[in-house]
Amino acid sequence: MPPNPFLDGARRLRSGWWIGIFFVVLAGLLVPMLLLARGRGADVSPVQQLAVVLAASAICQASRREPLPRLLGPLDRRWPREFLLGGLAGALLMAVPALFLGLSGVVSWRPGAGGSAALWAELALLAAAAATEELLFRGFLFRRLLDGLGTWPAQLLIAALFVLTHSDALRGLGSLAYLAGANLFLASILFGLAYLRTRSLAMPFGLHLAANVTQGPVLGFGVSGHEGASLLVPVPSGAPDWLSGGKFGLEASVPGLVCVVGLLLGLRGWRRYRDAGPTRFL
Repeated sequence: MPPNPFLDGARRLRSGWWIGIFFVVLAGLLVPMLLLARGRGADVSPVQQLAVVLAASAICQASRREPLPRLLGPLDRRWPREFLLGGLAGALLMAVPALFLGLSGVVSWRPGAGGSAALWAELALLAAAAATEELLFRGFLFRRLLDGLGTWPAQLLIAALFVLTHSDALRGLGSLAYLAGANLFLASILFGLAYLRTRSLAMPFGLHLAANVTQGPVLGFGVSGHEGASLLVPVPSGAPDWLSGGKFGLEASVPGLVCVVGLLLGLRGWRRYRDAGPTRFL
């Protein structure tokens, strides 16, 4: 008897259909908001985007009769600890290549001129953007791909989608786009691995947010091509963009890529963590 194309062995709707349902729900929420924003000559803000992705995730989870915390991770004392651990790793992910660039004379810094209000606004924007991306790429879609295809197919598909959603920022970079794209692809694999190690969004969210904040508002580099208020402003020495990342940020630099690969290998090889389970080493 051929397998049921709609139901799995447990008589539940197959993961592929749930992915389609998620995109339909997401479009049903997002398209009206886009039309209203266009009518006002405005953009959909990162906070609104986060609200849409959160609502779509909650609707799909409720349809599956599963609680939303199953996507977010257990909302207990482990969540802030794993968030802080991810934040430390994310800060180092950008601080280490910046330190290398500074010590080698590729970049120097001067104080930023932006006020505190602009800096807080930039922090809020990056926090909303990181939360949206982690919920979208490591939330409902990732769980359904893991259930339907397994770990590495899910990781590779989500990483490709992650790069695709940054295609506007990559456009116009020339040959640097290949380096930036590879960095983004591996960063997505890194965030996904952080989720797989913990089964929680706390660590990947902390990683993602701290990396963006350290790179942008603290050190003054671009964040995937986005430039905003910062405490420091980098002053390049004329080194090639593949070394400094240019306007795209450290994500498009060779030192940045090396650090992503190093952290990825370190997290993958953390055997004690993998065997003991989430946060046991804390």
